[in-house]
Amino acid sequence: MTAYLVLDDGRIFEGEPWACKGETFGEAVFSTGMTGYQETLTDPSYHRQVVIMTAPHIGNTGMNTQDEESRKIWVSGFVVRNPSPRVSNWRSERSLEDDLISNGVVGIRGVDTRALTLHLRERGAMRVGIFSDSELSREEMVVKVRSAPEMVGAFLAEEVTVDEIKKIPAVGVRKFKVAAIDLGIKYATPRNMAARGIEVHLMPATITFEEIKSGGFDGLFLSNGPGDPATMGSIVALVRSALDASLPIFGICFGHQILGRALGFDT
Repeated sequence: MTAYLVLDDGRIFEGEPWACKGETFGEAVFSTGMTGYQETLTDPSYHRQVVIMTAPHIGNTGMNTQDEESRKIWVSGFVVRNPSPRVSNWRSERSLEDDLISNGVVGIRGVDTRALTLHLRERGAMRVGIFSDSELSREEMVVKVRSAPEMVGAFLAEEVTVDEIKKIPAVGVRKFKVAAIDLGIKYATPRNMAARGIEVHLMPATITFEEIKSGGFDGLFLSNGPGDPATMGSIVALVRSALDASLPIFGICFGHQILGRALGFDT
């Protein structure tokens, strides 16, 4: 059976169905890492994205609970060249395909992922669809991909943020107390802060500056996350208030873009 990876510029790559069968859509992104596929899959930053792995062999070391970066797999689709048919690692608890299936992720294997990556590098960001077990014509698949939601204008923070404030105690002597706004944070971030003596208060994306100001924090952290930073008007306003109050601010990935917009830059 043939599966199809369809880009919104009309380019089509053929492969084989893998993990769940069906249709899925998202923004096409690629990862050049030879390892760390579990961390990528469970990173909320990849919500509503179809991830393409350039390394040919994926899944060799299986999946385990310790390396998860969030509560679930977030990618909307997963594209690989040659998934490993056998798991070989002493830390493995499950196979990659088993986890993809349990999370309802549609995948495709046998794709020339490096040719696909070069195409994306030259043409830029675009929507993509994976079709397996479909009777649609190639033209119909392209039309479906072009009608899928774009990442531009997507406000996704509310879909990945925590529901309530959570405190992660510092390991050993507390050196700082930081408010971390969860825009799609990975487990490793507050864990590594705590290991360095930072007491982290994980805040939902709906938090206000008044709530942060009353907490007596030494700094404000803006996390990674998915979506379009241009939609984050309330968080940008919060950061501007924090800047006016001379509260130290730092961030990572999406958080850097939020800080940039608060300083008047575009993204």
